[in-house]
Amino acid sequence: MPRITLLLTLLMLTVQGFLPTMVTAAETSQLNNRQLVVGIYQNPPKITVSAGGMPTGIFGDLLTQIAMQEKWQLKPVSCDWAYCLELLNSGDIDILPDVAFSKERAQVMSFHQTPALYSWSRLYSLADNQIANLSDLAGQQVAVLQGSSQYLFLQNYSQQHQLDIKLQGVKSLQAAFNLVAAGQADVAVANHLFGEVRAAEFELQANPLRFDPVELFYASAHGRNLQTLATIDRYLRQWQAEPQSYYFQTINRWSKPGLAANANVSRLLLWSGISGVLFILIIAALFWYQRRSILQLNRLRLSEDRLTTILNSVDAHIYIKDKRSRYQYVNHKIAALFGRSPEQIVGHTDDMFFDAKTVSRLQVNDERVLSGGERIVEEEANTTINDNKERVFLSVKLPLRHANGEIYALCGISTDVTEHKQNQAAIHQLAFYDALTSLPNRRLLLERLEQAFSLAGRVSSQGAVLFIDLDHFKDLNDTLGHAVGDELLSQAARRLSDQLRKSDTLARFGGDEFVILLPELQPRADLAGQRVELLAMKLMDILSQPFQLAEHAYTISASIGIAMFSDADTVNELLQRADLAMYDAKNQGRCRYSFYNSKLQARVLARSAMLNGLRQALTEQQFSLHFQLQYHREGHVVGAEVLLRWNDPELGSVSPAEFIPLAEDCGLILPIGAWVLQQSCQQLADWQHDEQRSGWHLAVNLSVRQLHDPNFVELVRDTLYHSGANPKNLVLELTETQLLQDIEAVILKMQQLGALGIRFSLDDFGTGYSSLSYLKRLPLNQLKIDGSFVRDLLVDPSDVAIIRTILALGNSLELEVIAEGVETVAQYQALCKLGCQQFQGYLLGRPAPVAQLSGQAQRPG
Repeated sequence: MPRITLLLTLLMLTVQGFLPTMVTAAETSQLNNRQLVVGIYQNPPKITVSAGGMPTGIFGDLLTQIAMQEKWQLKPVSCDWAYCLELLNSGDIDILPDVAFSKERAQVMSFHQTPALYSWSRLYSLADNQIANLSDLAGQQVAVLQGSSQYLFLQNYSQQHQLDIKLQGVKSLQAAFNLVAAGQADVAVANHLFGEVRAAEFELQANPLRFDPVELFYASAHGRNLQTLATIDRYLRQWQAEPQSYYFQTINRWSKPGLAANANVSRLLLWSGISGVLFILIIAALFWYQRRSILQLNRLRLSEDRLTTILNSVDAHIYIKDKRSRYQYVNHKIAALFGRSPEQIVGHTDDMFFDAKTVSRLQVNDERVLSGGERIVEEEANTTINDNKERVFLSVKLPLRHANGEIYALCGISTDVTEHKQNQAAIHQLAFYDALTSLPNRRLLLERLEQAFSLAGRVSSQGAVLFIDLDHFKDLNDTLGHAVGDELLSQAARRLSDQLRKSDTLARFGGDEFVILLPELQPRADLAGQRVELLAMKLMDILSQPFQLAEHAYTISASIGIAMFSDADTVNELLQRADLAMYDAKNQGRCRYSFYNSKLQARVLARSAMLNGLRQALTEQQFSLHFQLQYHREGHVVGAEVLLRWNDPELGSVSPAEFIPLAEDCGLILPIGAWVLQQSCQQLADWQHDEQRSGWHLAVNLSVRQLHDPNFVELVRDTLYHSGANPKNLVLELTETQLLQDIEAVILKMQQLGALGIRFSLDDFGTGYSSLSYLKRLPLNQLKIDGSFVRDLLVDPSDVAIIRTILALGNSLELEVIAEGVETVAQYQALCKLGCQQFQGYLLGRPAPVAQLSGQAQRPG
């Protein structure tokens, strides 16, 4: 097959491979006798306006001829290019001729199938401005039609190659030429047809560079006038199949206007009456035939060059293979892919360019085309030998046939979609996976849970959901920062993942919450529950081991709620019940797991009611303070511990053991703690005027959240200032567990408050961490013996030894020691013998409102 024919065939297949048929032929009958509004912008010789105001030029004459045949009435509307596009998109014009096809325009416009014309762009400048390639445009002022394909091409080119090309948008091509001729721009961009006709008029020359080959169409607004486009397409296909058709006559008339002037040359030969006229005619005929053959050959070569330019400019890998899968044609994209010249590729098969697995897959697909005559569209993952890199291609392969229908080759058009696939994967990752831990997110978990829950119902299997919440995670964020918190979450995710099966799903549900889906468990609920319980115990164990976070070793626990598939009728209900079980585990003291049962619902409702009441109590000041006196062994009162009480109108008297943890969890402990501090300081200020009580101190318990609140020191300072209380009479009680987190920050705050005169007591001493190294550094004033040691003092020698040790430690560190929970005379006497100086407990006085306090007490026994 001649090369030009091969290229023409390839070009037609390339175009037809991408443009779908828009309407059926039966619809075209509705177009007769209709008015067609046509947008006309000045772009001769392709489109312009005649003296009579009608469309002319190549596109105009073709459309006028079609309109005559179809009995359409054309109504021209003159507009510049940008305004024409605006009118087309708004529906104010029906058809816009001379529009270059692009994927972006196909989103907002409709096109017919068969291109009306092919074109490319050239650069036009004054004679002294020589441009060899597009990079020479850097720093130059380039006049280009606003909104045109050339504008977008050069804009993308300058961005990709980081060139400073100064694009100057204009409304018409003539305006672009005017700017260059007037010295107001360096270069004008125009299609080659316009340039051939008008460049000399402006004394501009065309640079040899050709770029941005395009297919030109008649266009309509997207989804409109599809019948009209189908009719235009039918005429174009018929005309382009006939070399003497009106289509080619129109192109010749507009592209070669001087051709008709030579039509009378042969008449001179007819009137020669001399005897050698026959000889001269023969010689002239031979000369004319030779010249015609040369011109025809040159035209074929020019057409081949143009087609090759177009195929080499298409952003796709285009090739032809013969029946033996040998390459017969490749464009430049294929040559660049293989790292070879086209001459080195033609005649060879895929095994010279791809790895064995790729070759095997390609042979299967090619055989479907060459032997089966199929047109296939496949995604192909191909690995090239030259760079050992896998790329994904969307390949369209079609059989090429002789006139008798015999297949002689295949044409392939493969578009590299690797980056697109990577972007799709990235989008999928963002949509379905957590950015921090790379675990499935809530959306993907719900999808998998729906599938697993549905399958379990069909095959009568069991499954479970584990809702995991990290205890006191907010305290970590508040003390060490969110970056450290994120690192703990990542490490926790890895630990949890290591304990699961491939069929299980671990998802980050949000914040410090994880959810585990365990599908396909034993049908028997007891056996399935036993397996889930063992896993929950293992998960709690691995999460309780220290995490190494930068320079910190941090220990955290987890509360786990478990719901079996059989506990719920829907996925939402299943998650809610696992969540309820998790909160039940927290209410039981955290660091434990809990299975859902029907009683949980009642407990959760009660907890919710208490939480609402707690909020109302804060706004309506339903809280009150009770005070439990503290005595010296000599019998006089030294102070009192402040205890918070809540009497709800509906719930009645609520134990602090119930509402204090709830206030901690929901964040209300900060405003409640601030109220307690304010009331305590006000009480101290009131006592300053009471001779008997002016020397008493008040011990106020602090929560973890208060101690780690960055504004705590300022809050205490302001409260003391506004109340007028003596800071030396204020004692802040800490627990050992509060000292485990960010000890340096705690010491700094204690030093700042200590500088005001405030004293500190370490509550429940001996029950927690009790690090002597920290104890030595802390600015403490008092140790408090926990009531658990006092309770068994008379029967357990170990408790005696512990109390003796605490008293000795306090004496050596010059710290006061007070024993709490003293309930009997025998306990009191035993503590006195061990050397204890201060006491607190029911034996000496129960907590009471301030009005009921007695400043006198008899020393027991």
